Amino acid sequence: MIYQSNKMELECIRTVFQGKVNDIYICKDLNTGGEIPYTLLVIKDHKTARKYLQVFEQAGKQAVNSYIDSFSDKGDFCMLFEYRQERPIMDFYMGTGRSLRESEEICINLILQCMESALPYPVLYLILQQRQIHLAKDGSIYWSYYLDLKDLDEKRSQKDCVLFCAILLKELLESKASSKGFTYRVLEKKIRRESYGRFVEIYRDLKLTASPRQQKGFRKKIKAMLGKYQEVLHRIFFILCTIVIALALLSLVSQLFWGEIPWLRILFNGFKKIGTQSLLQ
Repeated sequence: MIYQSNKMELECIRTVFQGKVNDIYICKDLNTGGEIPYTLLVIKDHKTARKYLQVFEQAGKQAVNSYIDSFSDKGDFCMLFEYRQERPIMDFYMGTGRSLRESEEICINLILQCMESALPYPVLYLILQQRQIHLAKDGSIYWSYYLDLKDLDEKRSQKDCVLFCAILLKELLESKASSKGFTYRVLEKKIRRESYGRFVEIYRDLKLTASPRQQKGFRKKIKAMLGKYQEVLHRIFFILCTIVIALALLSLVSQLFWGEIPWLRILFNGFKKIGTQSLLQ
């Protein structure tokens, strides 16, 4: 499937989501050789498209910076976003052996991303609600735009986004059940009272209540390093297991067909005979 904008000829290379009112595709631009992937949001429902456009118009000129291009094709309204590798925060945050302080820093990065985002609040709310939050290897946060727009509510405000974000932060810090810091308790109390109205209020609380930095001991450094390179270690372990299984299968086949394992003969019997002279005599 190909979508044509004023600047690009977009070929869909992967379908991410197909819903009642919109679809999501990963595309490449045929005009530039297709080296850079993009995320394409295709709105099929005209009522949702009008609502979506209205939301961006109300957000002002700054919201234009949040996407690459917008156009109509085949009767559908399309919006093109950048693509980044999927690293869902709930998959890459949990169980990595991070300290409380490191977890709090990730929470601060999430708030900063919300504060710096040029997206309209109704769209930002969907991103938070539908967990389109990704964790980079350096601990920074970025969005993906794999959104189901059937729940788009143009009345969502900054306060709605702030309260929902506070709940997400509490959920992230809750994984540190044995070492909950003051930050967790502050969030818990203010969420219950619905005290937050702006992102800067949460940011201020996180900065003031975050646990102090501590110098890591040798064991903690090793543990943190293993957690940091967990993906690479898993990949190496998987490759080694694959090689061992392949060798085992090869040995089994060799034993069945030839009655011996050739590579074992090379290892253990390689120097019993040189030419026609036997070294065993």
